[in-house]
Amino acid sequence: MTPIRLRSAALAGSAAIAMTGLVGPVGPAQAALPIVDRDRECVESPHDQAVGARGVDGSRALDHRDISAREKRAIEARTDRILADQENTQGEANAAAAAASIPVYVHVMRDSRGGGDVANARINEQVAVLNKTYGGQESANAAVTGFTFTLAGIDRYNNTKWHQDRQSSTYRSQTRQGGANALNIWLVDFDYLGVATFPWDYSRSPGIDGVRVQYTSLPGGSATNYNLGETATHEAGHWLGLYHTFQGGCTPTNDEVSDTAAQSSPTNGCPTGRDSCSLPGLDPIHNYMDYSYDSCYNQFSGGQSSRMASMFSAYRS
Repeated sequence: MTPIRLRSAALAGSAAIAMTGLVGPVGPAQAALPIVDRDRECVESPHDQAVGARGVDGSRALDHRDISAREKRAIEARTDRILADQENTQGEANAAAAAASIPVYVHVMRDSRGGGDVANARINEQVAVLNKTYGGQESANAAVTGFTFTLAGIDRYNNTKWHQDRQSSTYRSQTRQGGANALNIWLVDFDYLGVATFPWDYSRSPGIDGVRVQYTSLPGGSATNYNLGETATHEAGHWLGLYHTFQGGCTPTNDEVSDTAAQSSPTNGCPTGRDSCSLPGLDPIHNYMDYSYDSCYNQFSGGQSSRMASMFSAYRS
């Protein structure tokens, strides 16, 4: 697909201003954070590099770090060992952890003049979308994952570089809240719809754990075809350990989930009947981990639900 990129932000100069939101059990107001001088284009560390994301118009860009077939096998083996150890020491405790309420901290990264702000009402709508999609409420074929999301806090910063997703490692490490089980969402204005970290990377880089989301993709935003809030659902899926449905292409193991049909490439739009592989099954275009329009999404599979529960137990409980 030919990439079509969102406008590039061109604002310069900033002042960091932290303000505590008025929703949820938010702690004391944070002090203003210092601006760290770095190159205009911040170079992320290797574990934060990404592959396969969408631009806000459906173009292909980056949304999680690259995972080779060899590393994927190593991750699966590591996860199996952790879960086996948990089973030996905790019995059914890890099963209970699967039905988890996840605290959500939303960080609104505005520019130096306050541009890019998102109202508390829209943030509440976004959390409602997470609960709807992870609750299997959009289709009779959707899995009920057992995960629920509770808004724990909102804060806002006036910093143009952060708004443009510059100095990403810096601003995340300075603003992130909660532990491994807390979903941090940074709302920024960049060329992509979203970028996420994986659960197995938390232990080595806890300060940057979470998802970055194009602020116009929240419910009622201006990102055409991607403004129903399901970008956050997609990125939270990565945060909970899911790959794209097209991960690995036309291979039996593709995304490590047995009930999502193999898929050679990302979907654009909502092409009913698309079948990009000779292996059984039509492409899972309605799955939240494809690249379809928000209006086309309506489900996680049962296998994805089980995988998220295992990954949460292994790395986030």
